[in-house]
Parts: sequence; C-alpha cells; structure tokens
Amino acid sequence: MDQESSPPCAGVGIVEFLQGKSYFITGATGFLGKALVEKMLRGVPEVGRLFLLIKEKDKEDAMKRLKSEIINAEVFKSLKAIHGNSYEAFMISKLVPVCGDVCSENLGIDAQTTNEIAKEIDVIINSAAQTTWDARYDVAININMKGPARVLEFGKKCKKLRLFLHVSTAYVNGTRQGVFYEKPFCLDRRSTRRDTITSKAQEISVPFLDIDAEIKLASVAVESISKNADQIMRELGTERARIHGWFSTYEMTKAMGEMLVNSLRSSIPTVIIRPSFIESTYREPFPGWIQGYKVPILAAYGQGQLPCFVGDPDTIVDSVPMDMVVNATLAALAKHGIDGNPELHVYHVATSFANPHSFKDVFNYAYDYFSSSPLLDSKGKKISIRPMEFLVSMDSFTDLIKNEVAQRSGLAPGDNVYISDPKRYLRMQLACLKTVHRFVRIANTYKAYMFYKGRFDVTNTKKLIEDMSIEERKKFNFDVESINWEHYIKSVHIPGVRKHLLRQTPAHAKL
Repeated sequence: MDQESSPPCAGVGIVEFLQGKSYFITGATGFLGKALVEKMLRGVPEVGRLFLLIKEKDKEDAMKRLKSEIINAEVFKSLKAIHGNSYEAFMISKLVPVCGDVCSENLGIDAQTTNEIAKEIDVIINSAAQTTWDARYDVAININMKGPARVLEFGKKCKKLRLFLHVSTAYVNGTRQGVFYEKPFCLDRRSTRRDTITSKAQEISVPFLDIDAEIKLASVAVESISKNADQIMRELGTERARIHGWFSTYEMTKAMGEMLVNSLRSSIPTVIIRPSFIESTYREPFPGWIQGYKVPILAAYGQGQLPCFVGDPDTIVDSVPMDMVVNATLAALAKHGIDGNPELHVYHVATSFANPHSFKDVFNYAYDYFSSSPLLDSKGKKISIRPMEFLVSMDSFTDLIKNEVAQRSGLAPGDNVYISDPKRYLRMQLACLKTVHRFVRIANTYKAYMFYKGRFDVTNTKKLIEDMSIEERKKFNFDVESINWEHYIKSVHIPGVRKHLLRQTPAHAKL
C-alpha cells in the first residue's frame, strides 16, 4: 500500500487512546510481550500503568523478574537512552508486576489485588502462550485454550474494561489450502470449527471437535500414564491435531482458545490478532532484535550443519517482523477501544498475500550473506557453506543428513577412529545419532509448512492502515508491502540472529 497516495484523514487516534489508560498484559516476559511493552512506553510515554502478570510465588520475586527480564532487557536500550538516569524510576512508575499464572483460577491473583487493579484496568492484552509446536497436549490445552478463557473471565471483573485483545496465530486456519479470511471461529460446545475460508480454499473432511471431550481425553491420559509421560502426551497432542485438521498441537489449542474467547466474551469488545511466523524487528526499537532459546534453521544453515532440507523451494514463506505485529496490535486496540462496539474483529498480520516471497528466495539471500560474512566454528575459523538443497522426502533428507553429520564428525567411510580409539568412536557415534535425531525432528516439525499452499488475506489489516493518519502510519508502521525482503533478510534479520542468538559479530572473524 502506498502510504503517501492515501487521502489525508483524522486517523485512528492511537496515541490519544493509549494516553492515560491502564493495561493488564499477560506474556510480558516473552518475545512479543516485551516488544509490545517497549513500544507502548516509548511511543506513548503518557500511557497509564501496565499491570504485568508474572509467574512467581510472591511480589518480591515478581519484582526481581520484572527488573531482570524486562527493565534490564536489551530491547529497552532505546528507552533507556531517552530517559537516562531516570530510566529505572520511569519504568517502576509505569510497570506493576502482578503475581499470577494463566493456568490458575482467577489467574492465581489474590482477592485483595484483584479488587485493587480491577478498578483501574481499561484494556486487557493476552499474549501468554505455550508456543512449542509439539508441546504436551495437557499443557497446551491448559495454557493456549483454557488460559484465554481465564483471562477473559478475569476481565469481566474489570468495571472499566473497554477492550479484550487476544494474540493468536494465522495458522489456526489449519491444514486446508487456499485463501483464509479474517473471520472468527464460531463454536457451540459440541461442534467443529466453522469455515473461515471460501470456495477458493480446499475443503477437507474433519471429525467433530468436542472441546470438553478433548479436555477429558488429555486429563485421563495424564492420570493413566506412569512412564514416558512427556513423550506420550506430546504424541497425543500431535495425533489429535492431525485428526482434526491442524499441523500441530500449538495451532489446534490456539484455535480452541479463539473458540472459547468468542463463546464467552458476551458483549465485551474483542480483537484477535493473528500474526504469521514472527521474526526479528524491521526498524523498531532497532533493527534485528530477536529473542529465543532455539537456533533458527537459517542459523543452522549458516553453521554448515543443515545443508539440505525437506520442502518445495517455491513454497511461499509467511513471516512478519515483530515491530509490525506490535504496531498493528496497538492500532487495532485503539480503533476498537474507541468505537466500543461489542463485536469481535480479526486481523491477520501476514505477508503471503500482500508481499510474498519463497523459501528459495530466503535461502538464496542467506547463501549470499554467509558466503560474504561467514559464521565461525568453535575454533574461530570461518565456516564455508553451499547453496541449500531442497529434498522431497524425509527418507532422502535423513540419508543425506546422516552422511553430512558423519563426515563432519570424522566418521565417514575410510576414517580410522574405530581402530585407533574404539571408546572415542562410540562417543562420536552417539553424538552423531543425537544430532541426526535433532535435525530429523526439526524437519518433521517444519515440513508441513515447507509444502504449505495456504494464504492469509489481510483486507481488515489494510483497511486499518487506510484509517490511520499519515503521522500514525509513520509512527506505527505495519505496511508489510513496504518490506524489501532481500534487504531485511541479508541486512537485518540474519545479522540480528547472529548477534542476539548466536552472540557472534562479523568483526570477530579470524583469517
């Protein structure tokens, strides 16, 4: 969308709405939550207090976690530069840690605290989630499905509440192919999800989804398992998701959470934000910031560990920079907080429809980057890579990755480790098997998306941009059509992953 070509308008009123309002936010220590809190405080310093639900046993520990994971977090360095010596005082004046947990009734918040903060809260933002795709089924149900319902019930105690905003995922739309529209899931307590797609999308037959039965199934399974509970409950979740038309436990339980929100919200104005895969920031608060504990596929590729992958190179990648998700969230929050209509509105923050790029594009850009600015191995030497090889089956991937891992480890045919040091050979073999197993699991997790033909319509999101003033579009930009993918991947995203996740910089390279 050409921002300059749109006619001038009064705008949504984002800053005006955020000013002076108090917010209750779950998931504030997560990737999205931190970025959201940072933008609210930096973009609208006159915002009211932000009550942050933090999972700790008492207020003292919650305050310690607030300081270590939020106030001292790197993403807040721009805000720290603005406020200087008064930074911590400013943060403490705005951020209120609340001991609790989305897995507990009334969010684990005691009655006195509930009464105190319920009088102040104007808006609730629920971003807490179990984001592991193959999480234990019972855990994912408790956090992703029951969690939003508990937060919503808490919201009904907030007399001033003007809006409930729930962060979901675009992939709640499931395994069907085609164009998915920004429509809510509807549910009666014993019904399948109703279509969020039109005749442009592929129809598939899935069994009725009885939410109560799924809850009971998970509960009974946990009680009956005595050994290997984690593995069995993960496998159960994956099986139930695939039976009902989703790729993963994460997607299915997030969809079930949306269903409950729509079913229980009554007349509360509600917004659901559905981002696709969230990646590092494009511009704000600085380019390339990312948080996580797992090494992304691109990093493994740059490390020379993953020279091949399962997938169709022409499949469209749907990813979106974090700061655009944050800005879209704040714009939607303000728009519907102001109008106050007791409706549910859905926004896709996604790129497959508006600004598509393929997996082949991504790995070509990555090859260019790592060829000119290679990562370093444990000895400080540059790692050489080759162009990504795309494979059509898991069998071919497994065979190739076994050979690659063996060669890197000195276990290729012709190596004499077995003869010279049998014990060392055994240790190396076990390490190789573990590495192969890890990459096979990653490939199994991602392969559905590497062949995925779904697209996420962004009509509502585009209309939201049109409603914004030119000044709002500059300050709260989420126009995904403006993303230059080559620049973003080569100059922003991969350097961000390198710095914030791998803790490497090109300047450290040794010849």
